[in-house]
Amino acid sequence: MFTFDQKNYPTSPGVYLMKGGRGKILYVGKAKNLRARLSSYFRNDAGQTVKTAALVARIEGVDVLMTASEKEALLLESSLIKKHRPRYNVVLKDDKNYILFKLDKRSPFPRLAFTRRVERDGAAYFGPFTSAAAARATWKELGRVFPLRKCGDRALANRVRPCLYHFIGQCLAPCVLAVDAGEYGALVRRVEAFLTGRSAEVLRSVAREMEAAAEALAFEKAAGLRDLLTAMRKTVEGQATVLTRLVDMDVVNVAVTEYGVGLCVLFVRQGRLLDRKTFFFPGVESGEAASAAMTALLQFYRPESFIPPRIVVPEALAPGGGAGEAAGDGQALAEILEERRGMALRLGPARGREERQLLEMAAVNAGRAAEEAAKAAESDVTASLARAFGLARLTRIEAVDVSHLGGRDVRVGLVVFEDGGPRKSDYRSYAFKEAEGTSDDYLALAAFAAKRAVSGPPWPDLLLIDGGKGQLAAVGRALEKAGVGGAFALASIAKGERRSQNEMDDVIFVPGRKNPLALRSGSPELLFLQRIRDTVHDYSIGRQRRARTKTGLRSELLALPGVGPKTARLLWDTFGSVAAMRAASVAELMARTGLGPGRAGAVSAALAGLSD
Repeated sequence: MFTFDQKNYPTSPGVYLMKGGRGKILYVGKAKNLRARLSSYFRNDAGQTVKTAALVARIEGVDVLMTASEKEALLLESSLIKKHRPRYNVVLKDDKNYILFKLDKRSPFPRLAFTRRVERDGAAYFGPFTSAAAARATWKELGRVFPLRKCGDRALANRVRPCLYHFIGQCLAPCVLAVDAGEYGALVRRVEAFLTGRSAEVLRSVAREMEAAAEALAFEKAAGLRDLLTAMRKTVEGQATVLTRLVDMDVVNVAVTEYGVGLCVLFVRQGRLLDRKTFFFPGVESGEAASAAMTALLQFYRPESFIPPRIVVPEALAPGGGAGEAAGDGQALAEILEERRGMALRLGPARGREERQLLEMAAVNAGRAAEEAAKAAESDVTASLARAFGLARLTRIEAVDVSHLGGRDVRVGLVVFEDGGPRKSDYRSYAFKEAEGTSDDYLALAAFAAKRAVSGPPWPDLLLIDGGKGQLAAVGRALEKAGVGGAFALASIAKGERRSQNEMDDVIFVPGRKNPLALRSGSPELLFLQRIRDTVHDYSIGRQRRARTKTGLRSELLALPGVGPKTARLLWDTFGSVAAMRAASVAELMARTGLGPGRAGAVSAALAGLSD
């Protein structure tokens, strides 16, 4: 049990790391006064939130890192949260940058391309779009209206004939045709004006050109401009004007609900509402809402992200606003985001009726997002399992199984499920010499646990073992010995006493509990764990059979004249099957294995007498 002594902690600003068993980081926080902030956790205050009370009950140690200012503390806190992803912190699940349009005006014939990174390269950026599908649909509509080139710079330099886009009227084909640079430049300016919200100006300009062409009896040109005008008006209809001023800004607000805290970011570009993004932080209560929002915004606005010149926030997040631990964070947040943007940035409360309405809209969307996410989580299998295992989240599940035939060709298979689905790129198979010939599953699992400890993060939220209490205990002891006990939850899945062909009566054991977890037979939660168990079972058996086949083939090869262990391994690694070896000519055997003419001929002749 951790005993807090305030005399051991400084009064300077900094970051604190609360640790549980085996030094696992449970929570990272920042403070203007480390001693005062830490003292607030250990006052036996009846007003503590449920989440805070659960955190304090698990604390076994607290480390601190002092900083020179609150701003440095905020930056360090964000960096440590991203690195360690502590269980009790707010961590954005979707931390990728969103799609932007990029118009590189330095090129003689610019194109409208997709990107997720903002660079200081003189290009114009438009967005962001939270949906890749929506961004692509918009790009297609713009392509029909403005026939800019679609191909990349390499294709532009090497193409010998126009592409399909030219023949359907969506590209002027500057790659091979003599396109007037002035005409193309005018088209680029129209695209830029259109994307920056000056659509009315572009529409008026095109209308004037159409009328002038008609008066000059250039009816074909007038018809083309008429079609362009119609297409632009159709595109503009889908945009909602929310500001009378043509400005770029993001509007951020939070909503505290019975389920947790919701956060919404509205993207306003040139006075039009372009898109929105919402987040939900379950278990966060009103007293922690401002701090959670600060943490989330630092993760959301990364150095390579598009950051607008103005961000509207509620008073609690604005410079000079907030209360308690969040007081003063707004100023530090504004300074950090301005540095990341590389230009001036204004972060503050709403000014005027229009901005206040947008702030209210963001709050409504944040509340709705929290309610929808909470309801979805109630029916979500992984969320239900997380509650059953007493975990804050259950994003990554690893499962392990041992397969062998009479103790020979032992293989330990590992499969990974993330967000409810298999992540096959992380599947692994292990062979341990010390387990060969022993038929000892406990030994093989202990060897695996030691290997897994050495591999390090990303740690799973849950490691599921195909076996009973004995297998569970063997893995737990090995992880403790390796120094990573408690880094993640453990469970085993075993056949129940009444399990028959038609009754999937599997049971789930966890450390420190005599009886299995109360998961109803046939429930979605148990079926999900059975699916994972079956996946790792099939995977480990498949790997074991592959190893057995390889061993049998090597034995046959070793019986051939002039073939020793090294040559057998070389033949197997090169060809993979008897059929492939027999099909190879003497010359191919020599070329691919390096055997001399005599040995290659002898091996080829001997292989002819083997079966596949």
